[in-house]
Amino acid sequence: MEHKSVLLRECIRYLDVDPAGTYVDGTLGLGGHSEAIAKELSGGRLIGIDRDERALEYARARLAPFGDRVTLVKGNFGDIGAILDGLGIDKVSGMLFDLGVSSPQLDDAGRGFSYMQDAPLDMRMDERSPLTAREVLNTWSEAELRSIFWRYGEERYAGRIAEAVAAAREQAPIETTAQFVDIIKKTMPAAALREKQHPAKRCFQAVRIAVNDEMGELERMLAAAPDRLEKGGRLLVISFHSLEDRMVKEAIRKRENGCTCPPDFPVCTCGFVKTLKSVTRKPVSPDMEELAANPRARSARLRIAERV
Repeated sequence: MEHKSVLLRECIRYLDVDPAGTYVDGTLGLGGHSEAIAKELSGGRLIGIDRDERALEYARARLAPFGDRVTLVKGNFGDIGAILDGLGIDKVSGMLFDLGVSSPQLDDAGRGFSYMQDAPLDMRMDERSPLTAREVLNTWSEAELRSIFWRYGEERYAGRIAEAVAAAREQAPIETTAQFVDIIKKTMPAAALREKQHPAKRCFQAVRIAVNDEMGELERMLAAAPDRLEKGGRLLVISFHSLEDRMVKEAIRKRENGCTCPPDFPVCTCGFVKTLKSVTRKPVSPDMEELAANPRARSARLRIAERV
């Protein structure tokens, strides 16, 4: 499997790894970031988390040379608090979350993530999960589809596409990615089809997010992770689309500014405690060298915050 870990050098630089510290790679994937972190440890510990069993199997072999320095867990990073509790860990020195879909997931036609290959409509990160893209497209209401296309894909033709999907499935179930792409292309005006971005990209992103509850998972992580960092520990999040990046930016901002309750409130009810500070003013993007080697990294944005 070929997969280039996005912003690898930058992640190691900003994590500022303490050789004796405890770190979390909450989106293990094929273990590229984890391997780089583990190489910096001597006496420390790395916790790698992923819900994709295939990724865990590959990463387990890749990280085997580091022995008990590395602990792998099958789970959702949104459950970071419960996972650390289960391992008997209170605080950690740093956390990294890469929110992207890995190259092997995109390139494996059978997983159904890609709009460039014909495959069954699946899109599950965890292949044991019951909800698939096929079920979303064939059973969710037209209003629900319109909502996810707009909210999760920021698709300006969300209403038209949802209506077309609802009409198509009345004739026969939508079974494959190629069928879904065809519906999208037939629905969009000619000018939209001439745009640089593939016309199906936004809707595929939206369905994938819905299938895997990615926004809910991210929201849970952003609520829990800062409180599990030791003072000076860092939280790194790599996002690939504006919706994710806005959520990360807003979560850090609230933790930076502290309480948002009106001044006349007798007690705080918002729960926003000043616990983080941004390490960089703007998100870090891949440099030209990385983009030349890995064009899929072009939309990556890395935000870094430190526990205060």
